Amino acid sequence: MYPDHNWMTPMLAEPPVHDRYDVEPVNSPKRRQTLSLYAPRKKIYPKRANGRFRNFKWLVMFITLTIYYVTPWLRWDRGPFAPDQAVLVDMANRRFYFFFIEIWPQEFYYVAGMLVMAGIGLFLVTSTVGRAWCGYACPQTVWVDLFLVVERGIEGDRNARIKLEAAPWTFDKIWKRVTKHSIWLLIGVVTGGAWIFYFADAPSLLHDVVTFNAPVIAYGTIALLTTTTYLFGGLMREQVCTYMCPWPRIQGAMLDEHSLTVTYNGWRGEPRSRHTKKAIAQGKPVGDCVDCNACVVVCPMGIDIRDGQQLECITCALCIDACDDVMTKLGKEQGLISYATLNDYNRNLALATGSDGAIDPARIRDTKTGRLIDTLKHTNWRSIVRPRTIVYFFGWAAIGLAMLTVLALRTPLSVSVLHDRNPLYVLLKDGAVRNGYDVKISNMEAAPRDVTVQLEGLDGLISTADGGQPQKQLTVSLEPDKVAALRVYIEADPVHLKAGISNFNIMVASLDGRLHVETQTTFQTPEGSK
Repeated sequence: MYPDHNWMTPMLAEPPVHDRYDVEPVNSPKRRQTLSLYAPRKKIYPKRANGRFRNFKWLVMFITLTIYYVTPWLRWDRGPFAPDQAVLVDMANRRFYFFFIEIWPQEFYYVAGMLVMAGIGLFLVTSTVGRAWCGYACPQTVWVDLFLVVERGIEGDRNARIKLEAAPWTFDKIWKRVTKHSIWLLIGVVTGGAWIFYFADAPSLLHDVVTFNAPVIAYGTIALLTTTTYLFGGLMREQVCTYMCPWPRIQGAMLDEHSLTVTYNGWRGEPRSRHTKKAIAQGKPVGDCVDCNACVVVCPMGIDIRDGQQLECITCALCIDACDDVMTKLGKEQGLISYATLNDYNRNLALATGSDGAIDPARIRDTKTGRLIDTLKHTNWRSIVRPRTIVYFFGWAAIGLAMLTVLALRTPLSVSVLHDRNPLYVLLKDGAVRNGYDVKISNMEAAPRDVTVQLEGLDGLISTADGGQPQKQLTVSLEPDKVAALRVYIEADPVHLKAGISNFNIMVASLDGRLHVETQTTFQTPEGSK
């Protein structure tokens, strides 16, 4: 009835026995259909996985946590007139410092550009490798991993934690729970403390916090972030991803048939059997999946990847590590669960499906060697580089390049001018006309600077409100990293001007001639003054 399966006999003559984990997927589709909308949470006890993806997650967790906790303590010398903290959001002075970059309030478009780049980057990653952000770098994932490290270190791995949960409240259970939750709270406090250090000089603020001299808002922020970190990372965990985060629902629009996702290759694994030899002897087709539930027991989201793509899956790939370990022990090829595209999956499924519509794994194995046939489609770089991802990448790169270009060409000097609205002009006794202006000159460097203020396109004299004599140009001393506000008056003979409004420029230049900026404004004269 089925093709000859004798090729499997040598490979599976004495197959190793792998334990079957007694675990049910908490968030399986079938279970969700039978639950009440207000059913209580069923706790998940993920077993620790080992493998290349778990090691990669360790690396990402170490890098991201190091960046978050260490960055406020990095120093960057900007001279004696600016803070030396490498990354600082200076709310009091309305500045954002990022190493050698200093962003002023009027340059908020840089922040907007970075947010747009982050959004497009998220689209690019999702359309390419699925929810890789969720599985590796999302703060929720990183802190849950950190909390699980603490939990396993104190209470043990999965079986020990389940046993402890069911045990009565003995001294051993109490001290383990108290220790675990105390460390979780400490992590929350450190997390909240690290956040506030981005908004003030870290060493000074730390001293003020421990001596209870810090602002109330600092303690409030620490308390808020301690609470949210403790609740989200320790108690709610997968529920944050499933019910609170909108991204699982948005990412469905970002995926297509060429996006890489964690996939159970049913064309190879089905039909499942824990009794391979018996099934072969009966002439039945047998897949590679031995239904050991190793993929379920390591999943932090409590799903069974064999049920197909699910909203809860964060593509952390821990199920791949668990399944690869089982396949290695059974002497079979790894990749029963792997990163694959829907297009590749459907092509391989067609190879493994007979005319009766049933999956027969024998169709995708070499009859002589028992190995997978070469015509199977495997994911490669062509799955990633395609028109959609190219458009995303170039859009992302174009915004980044534009921001770098504007940043490289910007001048650390700017000027803004506001003409008086009332009165528009004043007639002087010598027949001249005077206009008043509010001029603001921004020195965006951490060093003092002397500049000249002069007129272009207007034959007139300029003076300040302190009563100085009108002259062709003014010399102004600018404080480092400050805005100088000037009240200036400009006088001109209306004989040399047209009646009404005349346009001209106010130019500000450094004494060394290296920098100069100018802005256009208007000079008002009476109608019919000529």
